[in-house]
Amino acid sequence: MITIKDVNEFSQSEFVALLGWIFEDTPWIADKVWELRPFPSIQFLHRSMVKLVEKSSKEEKFALILAHPDLGTKIKLSTSSKFEQQQAGLDQLSPNEYKRFLALNNKYIKKFGFPFVLAVRGHNKDSIYDTMKRRVKNKEEQEFETAMEEIYKISWFRLRDIVTNEGSYNHGKSNNVLR
Repeated sequence: MITIKDVNEFSQSEFVALLGWIFEDTPWIADKVWELRPFPSIQFLHRSMVKLVEKSSKEEKFALILAHPDLGTKIKLSTSSKFEQQQAGLDQLSPNEYKRFLALNNKYIKKFGFPFVLAVRGHNKDSIYDTMKRRVKNKEEQEFETAMEEIYKISWFRLRDIVTNEGSYNHGKSNNVLR
């Protein structure tokens, strides 16, 4: 694990190399947030990244959603997405389950124009399918916002996996702060 103190001392290129993938290989976020150093905690770093995305254009947010792979897909997964989907059992779908996921995924993409995004940690293939089935009924704007919230969760989990608050101003406090 890397400490927040270490992260604060990284050059811009080191910072982007370490954190550019947190938001599904969208390095512009890490590149821009680097200027806000030092970060007193990983919570503050994450919140700074989220605020930057929230202030970005609708087109930039849409591109961020599009950077995420289809759940249950067997092609073009980043290493982190592949691991996360494996943890949820999406790499072990039966042929019938795969067809069901594919059909629902296609319905979702046809309706919204972007892939279904879900922070799959803590989910399994059944809960993911049920969530997708429920969310495909949402209105477009509601689903766009839900996808963004899920992206913020995914990025939090990824950041928390590689950076610790050791050496931070709030060392020992809860890491449950998302926003």
